[in-house]
Amino acid sequence: MQMYNGSLEHMSSLSGLERIVAVDTRIGRGQTTPILIIIPTYNERENVEKLLPALTQLNIPVDVMIADDGSPDGTGDAALACAAGMPGRLHVLRRAGNFGLGTCYLDAFRWVRAHEPSYRIIIQMDADFSHDPWMIPLLVERAMAYGVAVGSRYVQGGSTPDWDRRRIVLSKGGNIYARTILKLFHPSYPVRDNTSGFIAWRTEVLDQVLQKPLIGDGYAFLTALKFYAFCIGYPPTEVPIVFRDRRLGVSKLDSGIIREAIAMPWRLGRASRARA
Repeated sequence: MQMYNGSLEHMSSLSGLERIVAVDTRIGRGQTTPILIIIPTYNERENVEKLLPALTQLNIPVDVMIADDGSPDGTGDAALACAAGMPGRLHVLRRAGNFGLGTCYLDAFRWVRAHEPSYRIIIQMDADFSHDPWMIPLLVERAMAYGVAVGSRYVQGGSTPDWDRRRIVLSKGGNIYARTILKLFHPSYPVRDNTSGFIAWRTEVLDQVLQKPLIGDGYAFLTALKFYAFCIGYPPTEVPIVFRDRRLGVSKLDSGIIREAIAMPWRLGRASRARA
């Protein structure tokens, strides 16, 4: 997953309207669909040029939003150049800078719900092919049934075959830590892959989650989304995935994102208990 510098707290002085520079929409050669995939990007031009054609090969039709953080490599323009070959709508949301994964998703979610309310399913995924596009139909099916579905590396059948031991220990250990802390506050909390960024939502469930005080960025933000879904009565169902290392580009993981992920489960648990 392409990670981002910055934090929600640091960018709190800017509203979503101030961060969003423009949203370009192109209509492809076919019908629009009730399914939208949101893909946050920063310098992902080569990946986007490969991923968008791959999404047209799915056995279900999808629309796509590229939510781009002002990529210097022209990711947004590259996405628009693919629009003619897509069967539905392609939205390119352009932001003024690299403000973080959390605000990128929040800005995209809120713009879509305000301007394109007909979508019934919204999917989060990365641009780098670490999330297998062919898993999307199953995630959609499970989200329709349960409200929210997560592509999970840490349930039976899930795996990370390209990772070295250090990365496995860091990721799996971090997820065990997050689940353990959250279970101190909510013993029935079920999610094993809290940091997964491959998520499908029924929109009425996402709307309720967006009313919560979402905090954090990167892994912490992804954990908060799943935790709030659980709190409102929609425990995410986990679908096993094979998570591949990115084909192109460089993943960014800094100490600030790790520190935030360590603190987040405690903040979420305490906040939920205070509101109970």
